[in-house]
Amino acid sequence: MTERIVRQCTMTVTIAVCTLASSMTHAQGSQAFIADSACPDNAPVVFHACALDAARHFEPPRMPNGRPDFNGTWVLPGGQIGGAYEDLEEHPRTLDDLGGPTAIVDPSDGKLPIRAWADQRRHDHPQTYFHHNAACLQSGVPNSMYHGGTRQFLQTPDQLAILTYNAHGFRVIALDETTRPSDRLRLWNGISNGRWDGNTLVIETKNLNGIPWLDQRGRFVTEDIHVVERLTLVDPNTLHYAATIEDPNVFTQPFTIVLAYRRSTADRYEMQELACYENNEALMSISRAAGMRMFTGISPEEARAAEEASQ
Repeated sequence: MTERIVRQCTMTVTIAVCTLASSMTHAQGSQAFIADSACPDNAPVVFHACALDAARHFEPPRMPNGRPDFNGTWVLPGGQIGGAYEDLEEHPRTLDDLGGPTAIVDPSDGKLPIRAWADQRRHDHPQTYFHHNAACLQSGVPNSMYHGGTRQFLQTPDQLAILTYNAHGFRVIALDETTRPSDRLRLWNGISNGRWDGNTLVIETKNLNGIPWLDQRGRFVTEDIHVVERLTLVDPNTLHYAATIEDPNVFTQPFTIVLAYRRSTADRYEMQELACYENNEALMSISRAAGMRMFTGISPEEARAAEEASQ
């Protein structure tokens, strides 16, 4: 596997492929999960319908304060390892992609409701900019929840910390508490506030900087993006993850993606160190020499002007 990754990274000009290959090694080589589930199918559309029904009949394990307990290590099994990270829509397996079904459950056609000018522009992004993860930058929300690797959930009565393998990303989400920062504060992972809707944790995230792409197809957002995530246990070892993304500057309507998280079988798991910068430094130099640069985002004003010009 290691030699194959080296060949891939040597032959390709797309630095993101090397990052994905590294994630694949970690995901495929060290992650086992508990397969027994009330909803065993990982295809998001199929899983979503099953999980909504299963959650209604499941009594989740609870914290001392009575709230559902999400503590543990969670993995994205099967085709989800590349899946939405590569392309939110259905896409085939290729030399660069693992392939996978659409992660979009709303709209029901499984397609992103992206504005025409934005869809045209994003096709140029992978040839013009290197992927933010290849530069060892944070994945943002919701992208950090569906790239390859594990997620470790550390929950207390007041906070949920989510640790991710890729670029040592982490999120700290206040529970039953609202943080109201200045609208001028923009962060890679934004500001997240959690609240409980029965057995579902609802996480609302704003104040994102709009720089991370949604997938490797160059699909982007502006800093007006608003994300609402919903986490629900449907059995002891299966977590239903849904995220509704709204950015009227780029999309004609909100859309919702779904993923199946499976509990890891690893005992006393510890997040592995990822030498991201050390591994990618030479490849970044190659990309810069080829004229590629870092994507710095599209402002809401620029997006609205592009929409007006396209009419």
